Amino acid sequence: MLNINTATAEEIDNVSILKGHGFEIVRYREDRGRFTALRQLDEVPGLSGKTQGVETVLSVD
Repeated sequence: MLNINTATAEEIDNVSILKGHGFEIVRYREDRGRFTALRQLDEVPGLSGKTQGVETVLSVD
Protein backbone atom coordinates (compact mmCIF):
# COMPACT_ATOMS: atom_id res chain seq x y z
CA MET A 1 0.00 0.00 0.00
CA LEU A 2 1.31 3.44 -0.95
CA ASN A 3 1.30 6.28 1.59
CA ILE A 4 -0.03 9.42 -0.11
CA ASN A 5 1.91 11.61 2.35
CA THR A 6 5.33 10.20 1.52
CA ALA A 7 5.00 8.97 -2.06
CA THR A 8 6.83 10.70 -4.88
CA ALA A 9 5.04 12.03 -7.95
CA GLU A 10 6.46 9.11 -9.95
CA GLU A 11 5.15 6.54 -7.46
CA ILE A 12 1.71 8.16 -7.52
CA ASP A 13 1.70 8.16 -11.33
CA ASN A 14 2.22 4.38 -11.20
CA VAL A 15 -1.23 4.03 -9.59
CA SER A 16 -3.55 3.60 -12.58
CA ILE A 17 -6.40 5.62 -11.01
CA LEU A 18 -4.05 8.58 -10.45
CA LYS A 19 -1.83 8.29 -13.54
CA GLY A 20 -0.74 11.73 -14.67
CA HIS A 21 -1.74 13.45 -11.42
CA GLY A 22 1.33 12.73 -9.29
CA PHE A 23 2.82 16.20 -9.75
CA GLU A 24 -0.42 17.94 -8.74
CA ILE A 25 -0.90 15.71 -5.70
CA VAL A 26 2.65 16.33 -4.45
CA ARG A 27 2.32 20.07 -5.09
CA TYR A 28 -1.00 20.16 -3.19
CA ARG A 29 0.61 18.27 -0.30
CA GLU A 30 3.59 20.65 -0.21
CA ASP A 31 1.33 23.73 -0.30
CA ARG A 32 -1.32 22.59 2.20
CA GLY A 33 0.35 19.97 4.34
CA ARG A 34 -0.21 16.28 4.87
CA PHE A 35 -3.41 14.56 3.85
CA THR A 36 -5.48 13.44 6.82
CA ALA A 37 -8.07 11.56 4.74
CA LEU A 38 -8.13 10.15 1.21
CA ARG A 39 -11.29 12.13 0.43
CA GLN A 40 -9.07 15.24 0.36
CA LEU A 41 -7.78 14.04 -3.01
CA ASP A 42 -11.01 15.45 -4.46
CA GLU A 43 -9.64 18.92 -3.63
CA VAL A 44 -6.59 18.42 -5.87
CA PRO A 45 -7.11 20.21 -9.21
CA GLY A 46 -8.25 17.74 -11.85
CA LEU A 47 -9.17 14.94 -9.45
CA SER A 48 -12.63 15.86 -8.20
CA GLY A 49 -14.85 12.81 -8.56
CA LYS A 50 -12.08 10.66 -10.07
CA THR A 51 -10.71 8.97 -6.95
CA GLN A 52 -13.17 6.15 -6.42
CA GLY A 53 -11.29 3.01 -5.41
CA VAL A 54 -8.03 4.67 -4.29
CA GLU A 55 -8.50 3.31 -0.78
CA THR A 56 -7.47 -0.10 -2.10
CA VAL A 57 -3.99 1.13 -3.05
CA LEU A 58 -3.38 4.28 -0.94
CA SER A 59 -3.16 5.10 2.74
CA VAL A 60 -2.71 8.29 4.77
CA ASP A 61 -0.56 6.78 7.54
